[in-house]
Amino acid sequence: MSKVRRAGLVATTAAVPVALAYRFTRIYRQRAGFPRRRAPQFDPADFGLPYEETVVRSTGGDLPAWFVPANGGAPGPGVALIHGWDSARDRMLGNIEFLHAAGFHCLTFDVRGHGANPAEALPISGGEFGADGGAAFATLVDRPEVTVGGLFGHSMGAVGAILAAAADPRVTALVSSSAPSDPRRLVAETFRLAHLPLPAPVAAPLSWLTSREFVRPRGHRVDEVSAESAIGRFHGPILLVHGEHDQVIPVGHAERLRSAAMAGRSEFDPPVELYLVEGGGHTWLYENPGYRRKVASFLAEALGGPLEREVAGEIAAALPVRRLPEPEQPLVGTRADNLVGAMLAGTPTATPIPAAPIAGSGDPG
Repeated sequence: MSKVRRAGLVATTAAVPVALAYRFTRIYRQRAGFPRRRAPQFDPADFGLPYEETVVRSTGGDLPAWFVPANGGAPGPGVALIHGWDSARDRMLGNIEFLHAAGFHCLTFDVRGHGANPAEALPISGGEFGADGGAAFATLVDRPEVTVGGLFGHSMGAVGAILAAAADPRVTALVSSSAPSDPRRLVAETFRLAHLPLPAPVAAPLSWLTSREFVRPRGHRVDEVSAESAIGRFHGPILLVHGEHDQVIPVGHAERLRSAAMAGRSEFDPPVELYLVEGGGHTWLYENPGYRRKVASFLAEALGGPLEREVAGEIAAALPVRRLPEPEQPLVGTRADNLVGAMLAGTPTATPIPAAPIAGSGDPG
């Protein structure tokens, strides 16, 4: 065989897995980049809370929102809350219930492509959660009732909260719950949850390529939508909360975020706190009294009231918080037979297969 033919054969052989990898990334992006929309099924009145229908004006359009005033609308600190993937603003009501009891004005909304919003034409990543979260924070602090504001996000909503906090110097405090540290590791976790039969030498470069192609349609770069890259740019008080038994986003993500946040701090900056919820998983953390106490006391201190730290924490811990019912139909995720079969066939399978959720999927907060 001539050297030219041999070189051509080698090049053709190498191109086959590359072509398959790119096909995989496009199928993954189509299946994992668009949340399943579900309009809110509950509102704050179902929890006995006062509220006002409002909108968050974002680059993603006018996003439906609720403002829940505390203390009869007297001036005081407020918190903007960002839900997770495949979720909606009503899934943050459990958190709002105890924050309201501790005296905080609250605002929550449907991220673009979620809840009552129309479907998006392009895939959604942390970049969109960040842009919408930033717009929600601006809406919150523009209210006459709100004197100072913080951000609170869960899972993909926590990524959004971190990105928004890094971009707006008005953010006074940040609470991140169950956040994935960066897009590549998030993709790797979905591979794990889907039991994809990928050896490590294949999984690592494929997760890098997949995360890169996932954010490309909107013009993002991976590091631009990475919580780990952004968190060091926020120098206010940070509370990272994570379930110690989180099987969706393992605790290592929180530890990476803490390290990245501390690396960007001087001796004059406030400390970065990491609180592990005993027995906690990825969701329903607000059912744990220790979680409620920690979040409320942290925000009371960071935002300067309205209650003393210990008082706010004890009120929040003592409040019986109700879990919202699960959505009526199971959500679908990323499965090996779904993705790999589609990659090899070149077309998606006809019927999605129920599976373990990707990070934040169906996330109740």
